[in-house]
Amino acid sequence: MYTIELKKEALLPRERLMDLGAEKLSNQELLAILLRTGTKSKPVLEVSLDILESLTSLADFNHLSLQELQQIKGIGEVKSIEIKAMLELSKRISKADFAQQERIMSSEKLARKMMLELGDKKQEHLVALYLDTQNRIIEQKTIFIGSVRRSIAEPREILYHACKNMATSVIIVHNHPSGSAKPSENDLIFTEKIKRSCEDIGIVCLDHLIVGKNAYYSFREETDVL
Repeated sequence: MYTIELKKEALLPRERLMDLGAEKLSNQELLAILLRTGTKSKPVLEVSLDILESLTSLADFNHLSLQELQQIKGIGEVKSIEIKAMLELSKRISKADFAQQERIMSSEKLARKMMLELGDKKQEHLVALYLDTQNRIIEQKTIFIGSVRRSIAEPREILYHACKNMATSVIIVHNHPSGSAKPSENDLIFTEKIKRSCEDIGIVCLDHLIVGKNAYYSFREETDVL
């Protein structure tokens, strides 16, 4: 009898999704669909609610390791793997959706994409996006990952790949592991330096973006450096 009741409870969110669409379901119901089953003492919707109440926000899922997920009551090894796979797939879908958008990217759209990629990094990453004459991305390349000895890349490392790709313009992006997107004095000096270096070889530096966890700074939008 218990098994029959659990199955009906687990299927209810799926039926609602079919009738109303996924966007009409609550976070609790969507998570219940992913979990599929509850525990011996609780149906899946109650387990789903318990999990959500144990988190500060949905964004916490992105920061939890497989082991940390498994410490949440109701999530075992298999479910933790499925949740991590779902999170990674959603990130890749967001990236793919961005790639299909207009070729001329606004700073805001690009920053949104790069926050997904770099916002949670514990080290500073510097990424260069090399563009063609129609502002299509030829290559996106991680030029540098911060270390104790160095905290920023040299223009020659960036421009080497620009020449290799025959790019006409470049956009530089780096993250601040602190989460703040406020530029430092070194960031300003570097921006001026990379602009001069680009001009010397006939490449346009379209922007230098700094991304934090939930914010960005565009030198093109906020200053007259670029």
